[in-house]
Amino acid sequence: MADAHVALISDTHVPSRAEGIPEWVKDRIRDADHTIHAGDFDSEDAYGTISTLADGDLTAVQGNTDPPSLDLPEVATVEIGDTTFVVTHGTGSQEGYRERVAEVVKGAVEGPVLGVSGHTHEVMNGDFAGVHLLNPGSATGATPAERATMMSVEIERGQLRVEVHEG
Repeated sequence: MADAHVALISDTHVPSRAEGIPEWVKDRIRDADHTIHAGDFDSEDAYGTISTLADGDLTAVQGNTDPPSLDLPEVATVEIGDTTFVVTHGTGSQEGYRERVAEVVKGAVEGPVLGVSGHTHEVMNGDFAGVHLLNPGSATGATPAERATMMSVEIERGQLRVEVHEG
């Protein structure tokens, strides 16, 4: 049994690019101990849906298409099962994206962390500039994504297992 099960999602873009959150994504959010959303909910309704599905166990950041009324931070840090996650959307040009995100993550806290970002709608799971970066892609398959994706992180006795899920 895992110490913690974390759902990672981003770039839902409801309603501008998608009608709603896919049922399989909703199920994974409900089953998680905590959900991290790396920005671009796109509306207060989408934020409310995800917050309800996560039963309030939600860490979220502001994306470049989120309404200011959401009042979300640009960077959020959360510790789950002895693992520190630093979350940022990654707003800006595709050029230099990984460098920009890695710098934000390194500047947020001391010590080992997992960086979580969105914005590109492309799945990413790897080390860059001394930081492990995760991007779950778009949970709704919003353009320019070719399919709906999300990630889960299982934390057990300090060990991490990252899995990509596609719909």
